[in-house]
Amino acid sequence: MDKDKDIPESQSKKVFGLKVKKKKKKADKALVFANRGALDDSENKSAVEEPSGAEIKIPEPSSEPVLAAYTSFRKVTNKKRSKLVTKILESESKPQTFQISITITEARQLVGENIDPSVVIEIGDEKKQTSVKEGTNAPFYNEYFVFDFFAHQEIFFDKVIKLSVMHSKIMKSFCVGLFKIDVGTVYNQPGHQFTNKWAALIDPADVNTGVKGHLKCDICVTGKGDVLPRSQKFSDAEEQIEKNPLLPKGFPSMRPWARYYVKVYRAEGLPRMNSSIMANVTKAFVSDNTALIDPYVVVSFFGQMGRTSTQKSTADPVWNEQVVFKEMFPPLCQRLKIQVLDEGSMNDVAIGTHYIDLRRISNDQDGDNGFLPTFGPAWVNIYGSARNSTLVDDSQEMNEGIGEGVSFRGRIYIQLTVEILSGGAETKSLSLKLPFKDSKGGKAATKDTKAAAGGAGGGDEDKSKAMGAMVLPVDPPEIISEEDKENFLLFGAVFEASMIDRRIGDKHICFEFTIGNFGNSIDGAALPTTKKKVDLNQEPAMTTPLLEVQPSKHCKSTTPAEKPLIGDGFRNYFYLPISNKKPCAHVWSSWEDWAYRLHHSNMLDRIAIMFEEGVAKVAELDKLVDPCAEPFMRAVLQDFCKDAREFISFAEKKAKGANLTMLDRKRLMLCKQELESIIGVTGTITEPKRKPLTVKEMLREAEKLARRIRFLVEEPQHTLPDIFVWMLSNNKRIAYARIPARHLLYSDNLEERGIDCGVIKTLFLKPPSKRGAIGWIVQAKLDVYLWLGNSREMSHMLENLPAGFEPHGLSSEEGRESVPESLFYKEHHKFQMRAHMYQARGLIAADNTGLSDPFARVSFLSNTQCTAIINQTLTPTWNQMLLVHKMSLYGDISDIVKEPPLVVIEVYDEDALGKPEYLGSTSAVPVVRLNNEPYTPPQLQYSPIFYGSISGGDILGAFELIQTGENPLPEIEKAEGQIYPVPSYIRPVLCKYTIEVLFWGLRELKKVQLLPVDRPQVFIECAGKGVNSSVIQSYKNNPNFTVLVDSFDVELPENEYLHPPLTITVVDWRAFGRSTLVGSHVINNLSLFKYKPPSLPPPRPHPPESAIIEPASLPRQKGTEAQTSEDIHITIEQEEVSKPATIPEPVPQDKKDKVSRKSKARSTKRKKRTAADESADNVIDWWSKYYTSIEKIQMLKQKDGNPLSNIYDAVPPLQNLLTDGISNMAKTLKEKKTENKLKSVPENTRIATLTIYDKELESEFGPFDDWVKTFKLLRGKANEEEGSSVERFVGNFKAGFCLYKLPGGDQEEGLDSGEYKISQGIPPNSAVKVLIRVYIVAASNLHPADPDGKADPYIVLKLGKTEIKDRDNYIPKQLNPVFGRSFEFQATFPKESLLKILIYDFDVVGGDDLIGETHIDLENRFYSRHRATCGLPNEYAIEGYNAWRDAIKPTELLIKLCNENKLDCPRFTHGRITIGEKVYTGKTVFVDEDQVIESHEHLALKVLHRWEEMSGVGCKLVPEHIETRTLYIKDKPGMDQGQLQMWVDIFPMDLPHPGPPVDISPRKPKGYELRIIIWNTEDVILEDTNFITGQQSSDIYIKGWMKGLEDDAQETDVHYNSLTGEGNFNWRFVFPFNYLPAEKVVVVSKRENIFSLDKTEQKLPAVLVLQVWDFERLSSDDFLGSVELDLHGFPRGAKTAKDCKMEMLINPSDNISIFQQKRAKGWWPLVKADDLTGKVEAEFHLVTVEEAEKNPVGRARKEPEPLEKPNRPDTTFSWFVNPFKCFFHLIWKNYKKYIIAALVLLILALFLALLFYTLPGAISNRIVSG
Repeated sequence: MDKDKDIPESQSKKVFGLKVKKKKKKADKALVFANRGALDDSENKSAVEEPSGAEIKIPEPSSEPVLAAYTSFRKVTNKKRSKLVTKILESESKPQTFQISITITEARQLVGENIDPSVVIEIGDEKKQTSVKEGTNAPFYNEYFVFDFFAHQEIFFDKVIKLSVMHSKIMKSFCVGLFKIDVGTVYNQPGHQFTNKWAALIDPADVNTGVKGHLKCDICVTGKGDVLPRSQKFSDAEEQIEKNPLLPKGFPSMRPWARYYVKVYRAEGLPRMNSSIMANVTKAFVSDNTALIDPYVVVSFFGQMGRTSTQKSTADPVWNEQVVFKEMFPPLCQRLKIQVLDEGSMNDVAIGTHYIDLRRISNDQDGDNGFLPTFGPAWVNIYGSARNSTLVDDSQEMNEGIGEGVSFRGRIYIQLTVEILSGGAETKSLSLKLPFKDSKGGKAATKDTKAAAGGAGGGDEDKSKAMGAMVLPVDPPEIISEEDKENFLLFGAVFEASMIDRRIGDKHICFEFTIGNFGNSIDGAALPTTKKKVDLNQEPAMTTPLLEVQPSKHCKSTTPAEKPLIGDGFRNYFYLPISNKKPCAHVWSSWEDWAYRLHHSNMLDRIAIMFEEGVAKVAELDKLVDPCAEPFMRAVLQDFCKDAREFISFAEKKAKGANLTMLDRKRLMLCKQELESIIGVTGTITEPKRKPLTVKEMLREAEKLARRIRFLVEEPQHTLPDIFVWMLSNNKRIAYARIPARHLLYSDNLEERGIDCGVIKTLFLKPPSKRGAIGWIVQAKLDVYLWLGNSREMSHMLENLPAGFEPHGLSSEEGRESVPESLFYKEHHKFQMRAHMYQARGLIAADNTGLSDPFARVSFLSNTQCTAIINQTLTPTWNQMLLVHKMSLYGDISDIVKEPPLVVIEVYDEDALGKPEYLGSTSAVPVVRLNNEPYTPPQLQYSPIFYGSISGGDILGAFELIQTGENPLPEIEKAEGQIYPVPSYIRPVLCKYTIEVLFWGLRELKKVQLLPVDRPQVFIECAGKGVNSSVIQSYKNNPNFTVLVDSFDVELPENEYLHPPLTITVVDWRAFGRSTLVGSHVINNLSLFKYKPPSLPPPRPHPPESAIIEPASLPRQKGTEAQTSEDIHITIEQEEVSKPATIPEPVPQDKKDKVSRKSKARSTKRKKRTAADESADNVIDWWSKYYTSIEKIQMLKQKDGNPLSNIYDAVPPLQNLLTDGISNMAKTLKEKKTENKLKSVPENTRIATLTIYDKELESEFGPFDDWVKTFKLLRGKANEEEGSSVERFVGNFKAGFCLYKLPGGDQEEGLDSGEYKISQGIPPNSAVKVLIRVYIVAASNLHPADPDGKADPYIVLKLGKTEIKDRDNYIPKQLNPVFGRSFEFQATFPKESLLKILIYDFDVVGGDDLIGETHIDLENRFYSRHRATCGLPNEYAIEGYNAWRDAIKPTELLIKLCNENKLDCPRFTHGRITIGEKVYTGKTVFVDEDQVIESHEHLALKVLHRWEEMSGVGCKLVPEHIETRTLYIKDKPGMDQGQLQMWVDIFPMDLPHPGPPVDISPRKPKGYELRIIIWNTEDVILEDTNFITGQQSSDIYIKGWMKGLEDDAQETDVHYNSLTGEGNFNWRFVFPFNYLPAEKVVVVSKRENIFSLDKTEQKLPAVLVLQVWDFERLSSDDFLGSVELDLHGFPRGAKTAKDCKMEMLINPSDNISIFQQKRAKGWWPLVKADDLTGKVEAEFHLVTVEEAEKNPVGRARKEPEPLEKPNRPDTTFSWFVNPFKCFFHLIWKNYKKYIIAALVLLILALFLALLFYTLPGAISNRIVSG
């Protein structure tokens, strides 16, 4: 369980610690380097000895200019006030939209005999299922599923994704195996996804049997706005399952089973009553101090649940029970959830919820360093809604773990241990599985141990699925006695209480300080006397130390109640008249002495804070493009290493303290190792092995490190509860602030001290119930001094208070130092406060127009002032100074100068009706100027405004406190009306600039006030000056402006940092001179548009041509880089294979390698028939190029991902990559240096490739705005939703800006003074006619649109008024359709420039549903320097699949580009192209049919591919490509709806026609027929036993089918009574099928059910299944064995039955493909449950449909070409059909002797019987007759 899996990128490279030693070595080395100058001072000092702690020394500022500034930045004095926080209110967490997409590809090695598997996907309550595949242990599905969720992130990440493989039978289904993973684990993977991974299936009910099979799937979790890295899917028959397990990096592939013991001992201080209505009714009849809750605990882990027994009527229950889970280790889930609930008569109510993050309490290192998850026994503090005992609790979700808890709700004593199971033996103590208790059945039950899956708030865990969670009794651990606890004192002094909301101000208010239930005067502990009664009534074991208030200690937890006064100035807020007497409160509490845990966290916190501040400073410098950013970054990293080393040396001293748990001992080691690992990473950032990192890359890495450090800070085992400061009014809780206890905890050692301990902290109190709260919800601003420490450290309590106080009202306590009731400050000073409000930028739009009417409120102490209202702007310039006279500040003047109180600025939008609307707020520190010192004006600075957590712009201002006294105050400029302007000495120094504006046009304007925009005009405004565009007379006919360029002069600050924003406003002129605002845009950063003079190439002399040609005859260089002589060698090859240019004479050997006009076409035709591959009848077409490109990407990925990547350099040309007639598609990317030997590759065709981008073209090349920028126009109200900008969008404004200083003497060279600088290189904006071709190749992962989880997609194109609907060509039941469609239409820029591609779902009934859409700005592509009109192919060809598509040839294109960029025209000479100084050499002479042809096209194309090397004007030109565009839909903004592979070609109509479009229509599958003759079987197991003879036999028959074509399954006749396992059949199977050779898939089209209108097309691997069965007459047949043969690569058959062994299938040494061999014969093994159960002799023959028609054969033994009947033994018959034969063979043969003997005896007996019967008569006759 990686402790840092929290971070999306995999920063921990270790695999369960295997590489940790190497890392350590590397880290030390990096440290020595980084810390060279600092080691001497720091290494010797221990952390305890350092007096100043955070004042960490850094290397001497040497030559680096930044280090001096850095030193001052790092310096931390012992502050009296806490750090400034500009983000006043954090937004509450809201439910978000999430999407989970899962692709089930296939399963392999499933356990079971002849199973019919399907996969069931369960996420929470949602369930989806794949189709059922019959009779296979390796089913192929390739099915895609999407689940949509709208939930809080905290709950969503705990959902469990469960994949079960089910064996479906008629009556019921059996689970073969399942795999579970939680959503959070997937989201923390790189890219939030697992792709092409194999999930190991296990049976949780049977832990001894191991893996039940493997399931290949992709799982992807996306939130709003997540951009996914799209990986190309590859199918690999030889894929190694072991190498791609579906597990996070670092997890072992074989995970053992483990037991997780969660021991729940007891709870303390729970709320004494719940919030249900029944409880309120009961309360009326029961005394106040009786607990009305029946608590129990539910523990949830990875979809399993266990619950303890219910304890009746107690707020301090004792359970002493353990919940035992059985799960694999490490588990694929992040957190364990512990929830305390109250059992109610109506429903169970959550009291509180706590999560334990398993990564924080374990370490995955090997050896002694690592440890299993361990926790406690320790207390866990539970927070939730306020204990206000109201009738209905409106914040119940807080108690279920959502959002920040506003109140302490008790604590629970728990322990977690993990035991790895070595074998399957269950211990006796756990073999007892206790009965589950129904969640409502506990009323009459006793307190027996019960287990149940129940309780409200249990998330989405299914109650019936609580598999294996057991609840057992457990012995309680030793509880720390009351005497052994330490006494802690919380002290608070209120220095200021202002900005109190008007609605509260009419009643007395006071402030309450609580820690746990101590100090809680309303609803926590009762009075001491009452409490005693409660304790007497309880058993001794059930006393509650937490709630017990010791009478010896007097607590004064609330300040005296006072009535607030109305504030001065703008009388909007109230304040408490605290002035010089600061009220104090103190709370005594007793807790276990585990403070050392918090000390360790504080040490790490300080390291993290210093590092984060340093990184933030670097980010600021980098934004301003400051050259100091990089050395500053290095200094930050260097100091972090130093800080981390100090912590490491401290951690090595082992944890000290009483009652240490296992986690206490191990946690320091965990932090030490992680810091060592991070130090190692910093070494790679500062000294990378390859190229040095840019500052932005360093920042990205540093942010990852900061997240890792921050993860370590949080201590999982709680100690002291958080401190709450409550504002009480009329004995009701009005507002609160929550401060973590560790921030206030005192320690003698500064590093261990909390950051807010003993300092004045500004708290903004917010209401406890946030329901419906929007805007400014702060109820009061409180400046409070807080100190928390052990009673032994009381002497330090008042140490850091601002000087000049006298303690009043000391409460004398026996043997203790006294605690003051108030602090009295005698000294006070008068100040004038000046708030210089200059301007703001980037404010939030609050009106429907998309603008605001902003004004600012500035609050300082009891005074609030307002600026003027500036109407209809997002960039107000107030230029106003707000004055506050005679402000009294108390205390020592030096403290006031260093750290004055904060100024709070709120920005509002004035509304004519109703209250002003809140736009954001910030805080700032004023500068203090003393009367006796010379005055220096403050500098204007930007302060960031926040609206909740989102940025609301910036405010530019300066705030100063000027002491009044003898000396006069600085001058104030004359007021204009009531408004004082900002004094000139504070306003920024201005200088004259010119801003040039290029007005291009307006696009996509939407209707405004129900009318279309017809005559728009643009207003540009900056710093009070501006320029207007011309009015577009008819937007419908021509949306471009007639006047292209204009400019205006403006005075801007010299300091670029203070440049004001520039506002773009668009209005529409309507009848009667009315104008309507269309939309606006604000540019906040003008420095992006600073004019950069073009770098002109140096003038060069023109030498004679021979001088340029001469260097080409020098010995050739091997590389292709530019030489010093500017002689560049380029190879004319089909791939990037470097070969030298050849001599001019024709070289016939090169004929097949070179590309010429005729030979290319001729060779293409010739190769159609002769390419030796799997099928000789395939044509090389565009799809050949597509699949070759995909194979090339796959090869490059393998090379990148393989540590031994150089192996790939020596690979022979890759064989068998395509099956469409090409045996060699991609030559090796690097060849050996023996390239001078020109080789020809007989019978090999090199296929050209194209570039396949897995993203939009704009993501690769930028938005093609190198000529003009596109600015989004917005209108309407902004809100906190991120997607709101989509709804507010009203159009685009295309324009360019250029900013430069006016020449003030030496500033600007007078270059082209009469010409606008911005218009250079800009095309005319007249109408242009173009021909557009859109090629849609395929779509993938489309969002299902039909109830059955599929869609019937088709394409719709829209361009202007043109709409093409391809509805007739919809593709039924496909989420991954291959369209292969091209569309062509003519358009006119600028009128028709936005291409919309929409994918719809075809519906027979009702309207068609939109699946998703994407938009492309064709105009930007047309005019871009990157030339995105038609991609450049890799090779030049005139005809064939790779024919040149563009309207102009490479040489003409090269000349055009040179002319456009004012370069010398290229000169084409023999074997070279010369452009200016650069000479490109390469082959220009080609031989074809004994003709010598000279062509510069190939060389010119290679020069174009290297156009970015052109100095000054070069840029990368767009290659021939396919782009992958993400589809979106308006209803779900930011949520991916699928991807579309496509490209667009644009051709100007004034150029020659480009020729026919590329044919990309999908390849039709080819018809094949597979003929299989089953000759014989051997050694088939004998299943039947003759009841007469006891002889074993089997009635054998063979069944066969191709996967996906189960309807065409065929069977042989039955070979009855096989006594040896031999069967003779001579039986022919004939399987016709359709096949795509390039994709190596069988195409199956069939209706899914009788109601389906269309056939569904599936692409499946070509797999043949042969099974052997035992025929039964009176029962179902018995399955004996099977073999599955992949027709692309199956083992060659054995020559004899004796040689046929099972190893053939397990380790195939010689694989054959039936598509290459056409025929195959031999013996193959039949397998059942990994045992050899028989052998089959078969003969395969593959023919095409055409051949099958010419030479037909009959199925079975029928005509034509009938097979002979097999020569079967006489014993082969059915007893049912041939009873006489049955008698003869079964009875006569075996019992012949006995039958004959019996017959003889029978005859003899008859004879004797007759004899004895007739003898007396004969004798008597003889006697008578005589």
